[in-house]
Amino acid sequence: MESVYLLIPISVLLVFGIAAAFWWSVKSGQFDDLEGPGFKVLMDDEVPQGKVAERDEKAGKI
Repeated sequence: MESVYLLIPISVLLVFGIAAAFWWSVKSGQFDDLEGPGFKVLMDDEVPQGKVAERDEKAGKI
């Protein structure tokens, strides 16, 4: 029974800490765009240059 007197305040503080961390992450924009960074990795805007690019163009790969 004596351990309950210790565990209840610790658990309440833990809940407040988790709630504060969640509130901070929402306010700082951590959950604004979940899909954008994944698509940025897939987009390749640069055109290859040099001898390899010329060879690939002649072969019809680009």
